[in-house]
Amino acid sequence: MSVSNEREELISRITQTQQGLGRLFAQHQSPLFSSNLTMRQLKVIMILSATGSASGQDLAHNLGVGLGTVTGIVDRLVAHGLVGRHEDPHDRRVRRVELTPAGTKLIEDMSNTGVQHYRRIMEHLDTETLRALDRVTRTIRDVADKLAREGSA
Repeated sequence: MSVSNEREELISRITQTQQGLGRLFAQHQSPLFSSNLTMRQLKVIMILSATGSASGQDLAHNLGVGLGTVTGIVDRLVAHGLVGRHEDPHDRRVRRVELTPAGTKLIEDMSNTGVQHYRRIMEHLDTETLRALDRVTRTIRDVADKLAREGSA
């Protein structure tokens, strides 16, 4: 088997294993599944979690929809108590959207559920395997950071 074929097979096996882990994690009760959020609403929550706040125009651009659509999505999230609107301190014509404490808690709960399941698995691994996993995940993170920097340059 050539090095190229071996690399492709390894990448395929690793990807399939990660997909299988994702399916196992999805079987556990996650706040994501009990939240009754639409995919677009969830995307808005995730964007705000990453950016802190965003204007309607920012959200429309990130979602690939019109401003009217964003207004409806944000209205429903406001009604759920997950986001709030406020004036932009630098431009009073602009309204910014940000997570409320309830929205922040939802994001944290979703993240913590996955971390708890992952920790439970890792607690059953021996120390040598944990060291190897630490080295590999740090390497993956370093490459991801490098690619992100290159992508934004």
